[in-house]
Amino acid sequence: MISHPSRHCAVELQALPSRIGQVRRIVSAQLRYWHLDPLIDRAALGVTELLTNVHQHAQPDKTCTVEIELLLDRLTVSVRDHDPRLPVVADVEGVDTLATCGRGLAMVAAVSESWGVRPDGDAGKVVWFTLPTPSATRAAVARPPRRTTVEKAARRFVEVGSRADLHRPEPAPARTAVVG
Repeated sequence: MISHPSRHCAVELQALPSRIGQVRRIVSAQLRYWHLDPLIDRAALGVTELLTNVHQHAQPDKTCTVEIELLLDRLTVSVRDHDPRLPVVADVEGVDTLATCGRGLAMVAAVSESWGVRPDGDAGKVVWFTLPTPSATRAAVARPPRRTTVEKAARRFVEVGSRADLHRPEPAPARTAVVG
């Protein structure tokens, strides 16, 4: 179910391997719809790691809700499950370099601006991460320095965004229903 498509998307599912790929595609499509293509890879990686944790560790069931929310200059991705046990972050230095597990939350931390976990009453927990939107990053970099002396401003042409590809159709909004 997608609610408030301009700012919020929520998908409820069973965290099974086949469903994880579907949710990754839903998140990617929603970010394309919001014109946040530069965030797709990091958001898809983060949500994959969080859903894999639910699949491997959550008890008593694997039911969870993935939410993505766009607020001002920040995208928040969260996964809510019914297991009240909080995740334990493995020391990446102590993990065998050939190990196939134990680095998921470290990867989430590496690709995100911030992340965390909070209890969700007696009903479980929420694990989340945030990514800055490209416009927020551009705004911080694009601010001109203050002039200390009076000088005539030179005329400059500044590229304000990516070029439009007129041969590529606009992406359609994501519409799906994932049955748990």
